[in-house]
Amino acid sequence: MLEADYVTTEDGTGLVHQSPAFGADDMVVCKAYGLPVVNPVEKDGHFADDVPLVGGQFFRHANTDLVADLTERNLLFRHLPYEHSYPHCWRCHTALLYYAQPSWYVRTTAVKEALLRENEKTTWFPETIKWGRYGDWLNNNIDWAVSRSRYWGTPLPIWRCTEGHQTCVGSLAELSDLTGTDQSGLDPHRPYVDAVTFRCPADGCSEVATRVPEVIDAWFDSGSMPFAQWGYPHVEGSKEKFEAAYPADFICEAIDQTRGWFYTLMAVGTTVFDQSSYKNVLCLGHILAEDGRKMSKHLGNILEPIPLMDEHGADAVRWFMACGGSPWSARRVGHNTIQETVRKVLLTYWNTVAFHVLYARTADWTPGGVVPPVAERPVLDRWLHAETAALAVEVTAAYERFDTQRIGSLLGQFVDDLSNWYVRRSRRRFWDGDPAALQTLHDTLATLTQLMAPLVPFITERVWQDLVVPVTPGAPTSVHLSAWPAARAEDTDADLSASVAVARRLVELGRAARADAKVKTRQPLRVAMIASAAHEALSEELLAEIADELNVSTIQPFSSSFDLLHFEAKGNFRALGKRFGKDTPKVAAAIAAADAAALHATLSAEDSTFAVDLDGQMVEVYRDEVLISERPHEGWSVANDQGETVALDLELTDELRRAGLARDVIRMIQEARKTSGFEVSDRIALTWSAGPTMAQAFAEHAGLIADEVLAASMAESDDPASLAFSDPELGFAFNVFRV
Repeated sequence: MLEADYVTTEDGTGLVHQSPAFGADDMVVCKAYGLPVVNPVEKDGHFADDVPLVGGQFFRHANTDLVADLTERNLLFRHLPYEHSYPHCWRCHTALLYYAQPSWYVRTTAVKEALLRENEKTTWFPETIKWGRYGDWLNNNIDWAVSRSRYWGTPLPIWRCTEGHQTCVGSLAELSDLTGTDQSGLDPHRPYVDAVTFRCPADGCSEVATRVPEVIDAWFDSGSMPFAQWGYPHVEGSKEKFEAAYPADFICEAIDQTRGWFYTLMAVGTTVFDQSSYKNVLCLGHILAEDGRKMSKHLGNILEPIPLMDEHGADAVRWFMACGGSPWSARRVGHNTIQETVRKVLLTYWNTVAFHVLYARTADWTPGGVVPPVAERPVLDRWLHAETAALAVEVTAAYERFDTQRIGSLLGQFVDDLSNWYVRRSRRRFWDGDPAALQTLHDTLATLTQLMAPLVPFITERVWQDLVVPVTPGAPTSVHLSAWPAARAEDTDADLSASVAVARRLVELGRAARADAKVKTRQPLRVAMIASAAHEALSEELLAEIADELNVSTIQPFSSSFDLLHFEAKGNFRALGKRFGKDTPKVAAAIAAADAAALHATLSAEDSTFAVDLDGQMVEVYRDEVLISERPHEGWSVANDQGETVALDLELTDELRRAGLARDVIRMIQEARKTSGFEVSDRIALTWSAGPTMAQAFAEHAGLIADEVLAASMAESDDPASLAFSDPELGFAFNVFRV
């Protein structure tokens, strides 16, 4: 009976047999007690033929005969099947056998303190790996079994004679000296190197030295890459190249390489040069199938990378891998997830570029012409300029932290803001060929393309060639050769960014108020009201943007949302009953009789109370004991969130209704232009027919309609039946012709 601290009473009986030839823990224990290493199993997993009872059997099949023999000899006390974890081949699921093998070792325990020192100097992403998974590996470091009993691989460069003398050969030149022949052209792999022998150089020895049969662990090759790639130190100029490139600024691999490549790079570099091979290391999570399982050919759930890129594009796959989540977290990959990346980011970016190119070409505009300084441009131009500068600052910082998820989040949100806020709000200016708008968007797209280039190198290169190179004298021939955008905090404008953010939130609330009232955006309204504080904080330009976006005539302030809402209060009987028992109905009646608006204002704060009259005595009620409902005053739609409120006056005059009809006409004609295949710059001739109300609306807003649809002429038709486009509900029909 031997003692070992790795055996526990929680697993099985607390008794285990010892097989030093088939387990590392077993060997350590048996060696400590001076027991021999006995190995009756051949390398094919079968017992040797001379072993009694089970000779020639596969090691797993021998259990049955062994149990039967013990039972027959009355030596088995009890036989209970016990299932425990066991190593299996991940390909064919055959049971595996740990097997003691002689090996060559590198004494890495001798440099343990140096490895710990170098790890302390290394920046890990995520940081938990540094002294977690990787740090534990270093602290429990054992010598590195560096040899392998295989045919393929880098041969171990050790020659040994029959007397046991060993010679380590460091180069082909040294091998040439030892053999007395030119070995400079030798292929240093098996079988060629095995044929090379020489007289043992040990003093007084004349035996022939032959190479030992083992090859080196492939990870030793990988760990030697930083200097071996240059042929250091034998190739001319390799010393200078190595010193200029060592150590690497950054490496990355899957998280399971903490005991593989990450370790061997540090171990070889530190042992040879007393310095780790890298400064920063990023651990990548594993790639999973869409169902969350690990991808496996055996399970049939793998995605071949080339077909995946053929279908979605290499950039889409790259963006997803880099930005689809924290780099060190496992992530699910599938066609749907990558297609979402294409739709939300890359197509939006591409369409914005196409929009700019279209209107720049239509206006015959090129950058560098007469354009107002940024400070004198409209508010949205100034905002975009500031946001682009802020983006460069934040993205640069994220790149320096190797935080690709943050980069993706910043760029994705910016692309959305650029397309769905700036371009959409400035569309009329682009139609008019406004140089300030065209220059602002051009500058932003150039910077955005540079910031995106490391993640999506192909689409950004195409954009650079189309958008920058043809119109910018002296521009770098590739986006990947351009200087990184200057990340200057002084170009940002935090106050303007905050103001636009408020304006956009108010716009969203206004849209919500329209949706709640079921009033379409094309219908103009008289007034929208916002809180006085917000009204005072926003410039006239931004108030005009809000009014135009919400399609209202004016934006007016109000002092309190209470001015627009009607409140009703009633008691929460379940909560009141816990305190007031039989008096609950009386308290509920007192709550209903109280000033509901005052109740709402008071109980909005945490831990607040409100006093109500109960039979001449004032009692306090708490927030959870009162149910307050609110509804807008008649004729208003109100939306509020996070302390901000927008109220829309829903009263429609005949004039407003006709303005709404004119907007419907514009929508119909624009759709007809698209259906007819017209270019955005094409001028049209319009013939129309309408009922009395629509005809009045058309007449009142003829100038607006002509401007919006690019109508060179508009004439009432004398043959309504011949008109190709119509909407009977609106009572309007028309034809469009390119002129």
